[in-house]
Amino acid sequence: MDFDWMKNPSLAGIDPAKLAMLQSLAAQGNGKSQSEMLPFLMAAASSAQKEGKQFSPDEMALIVEVLKSGKSPEEAAQMDKMLNLMKMLRK
Repeated sequence: MDFDWMKNPSLAGIDPAKLAMLQSLAAQGNGKSQSEMLPFLMAAASSAQKEGKQFSPDEMALIVEVLKSGKSPEEAAQMDKMLNLMKMLRK
């Protein structure tokens, strides 16, 4: 699994513990199907929230933009769709 995105200088201001948590989640989510990803991400978000580990909206936007860089328009649209679904379910 490629974690080069975590070396992006744009992420330098984000707590290293949060980035480590993201790396762990990415490793755990590797190989999951699309239908498995939403429940997995929702459970991870809930668990992180209970532990007091939350990303600010600005941090989330920055991370998503870094992750989307270099992706095809279709992959970027899929990421946006997944994030929108998560936002809708969290309300």
